[in-house]
Amino acid sequence: MLRYTLKRLFYGLLVLLGVVTLVFFLFNILPGDPARMMLGQRADAESIEIVNRDLGRNKPIGLQYLNYLNDLLPLSFHNNADSSSYFFLDGSKYAPYTTLLKAGSTSVVLKAPYLRRSYQSKRKVSEIIASAFPQTALLAVVALTFALIIGLLLGVVSALHKDSWIDRLTLVLSTLGMSLPSFFAAILIAWFFAYLLADWTHLNMFGNLYTVDDYGTGEYLDLKNLILPALTLGIRPLATLTQLTKNSMLEVLSQDYIRTARAKGLSPRRVIFHHALRNALNPVVTSASGWLAGLLAGAVFVEYVFDWKGMGIVIVDGLDQYDFPVVMGCILFICVLLIAINILTDILYGLLDPRVRIQ
Repeated sequence: MLRYTLKRLFYGLLVLLGVVTLVFFLFNILPGDPARMMLGQRADAESIEIVNRDLGRNKPIGLQYLNYLNDLLPLSFHNNADSSSYFFLDGSKYAPYTTLLKAGSTSVVLKAPYLRRSYQSKRKVSEIIASAFPQTALLAVVALTFALIIGLLLGVVSALHKDSWIDRLTLVLSTLGMSLPSFFAAILIAWFFAYLLADWTHLNMFGNLYTVDDYGTGEYLDLKNLILPALTLGIRPLATLTQLTKNSMLEVLSQDYIRTARAKGLSPRRVIFHHALRNALNPVVTSASGWLAGLLAGAVFVEYVFDWKGMGIVIVDGLDQYDFPVVMGCILFICVLLIAINILTDILYGLLDPRVRIQ
């Protein structure tokens, strides 16, 4: 099991290295000059050069890449002799560190991964992510909970009424939910529930988890603003989980032990919920764990439409302002979450089914 776990961790690190490399070179060859965005269109060439030198963008691209890796790695190099060096991290400036080894003018230090600073606000990217991620995580968890509860209910009902009008209607709605783009679904749901039916629903088309009161004296928790974004984000996993539950239930209901339970005279309710549903939940739970990571990454459009102050808004604003460190940091953070969840899922598979470890 140890060898299998180390192998999965090694593959995860390789994937992460590939993502870091792709993200770095993609955002450093894009058209647009962050220095000009910071200084304005009337900035002179000398000022732009000074800003680019301060940002380190005047160095060769290969050196910039090595420095970026040096900032991200927990074990990195620090130049003791020249604090202005761009390749070696100035730990006293960026983050606390612990010196592990000194060799001449260079030290190997242990530190937290450094995601740079925002070009626009000068805040650390890690601080921006820390303030925005809880909103995205809450939205994803609520959306998945909604999809899981309703999906299980619809899947069980559809399986018990196979080939009926309920089953056909559920299939049509599931197909529509899986094919409907999130951006379009967000606009449609906001227009329908918060505009046409606003007098009955009392929902807002835009809003955050916290709302400033009418007197401007403070903020208060406004949970109703969570309803429409969570509903929109949960449509696609709801459609998938509904059909997965139905297919799993139909497979379990055809097993011999279900027929034996019915022959013993157990009530239909006990057969369905105590025997069939419990055994049909395994693939559903596995799929739900994968959807959680997907929802964290896919909430960008939904957050943008509903003005939900999560990582989606941060990414869109960063792209609009050429604030590359913010966008790169958010993408890498989401990728780390996806990779970590996939590794944990693989390890759990290995624990539950020893045959998986042989592959």
